[in-house]
Amino acid sequence: MKQITVPAPEELSPETQQLFEQMKKRLGRVPNLYATMGYSSHALKAFMDIEADLIGGAFNGKQREAIALMVSEVNHCEYCLAGHTVAAIKQRLTMEDTLDIRRGQSSDEKIKAIVQLAKAVAETRGYPAPELVDNFYAAGFDEGALMELIGLVVVRIYTNYVFAMTRIPIDFPAAAAL
Repeated sequence: MKQITVPAPEELSPETQQLFEQMKKRLGRVPNLYATMGYSSHALKAFMDIEADLIGGAFNGKQREAIALMVSEVNHCEYCLAGHTVAAIKQRLTMEDTLDIRRGQSSDEKIKAIVQLAKAVAETRGYPAPELVDNFYAAGFDEGALMELIGLVVVRIYTNYVFAMTRIPIDFPAAAAL
């Protein structure tokens, strides 16, 4: 199989380079995974747009990172586990919180309902047990939040699969093993 490498910015289209500038303003750099997505400016832009739109939605930063950690755990994505552990710590989750989330647990009932549903959505390809959806609603979420949770699961599956197909170098500290 052809080995995909992280491209240098000058190897990519002007459209991709513009997206990298936006990313640098937001993140301070262009992580390897996003640089690799940049082979297609359309794929990178679509990813950035959906992620940016979901930031303003029903979930706060801790909750979004919890979804990212859980889905990345389901998909065994070392890259995303590493990056989202760093991001979760920046959102004031502890290292123990990140490990609990990856196990499908949390002392925060809202996060627990979110991660258990996100895990089931990812594992069952969209057919979670009805009681997990009921728990999500009982935790105070509505139909709009459900649509956003599905979007966050899908966007993370995309990044997980990009890593699975490329195995590019991980440029974050490794996530702790469970």
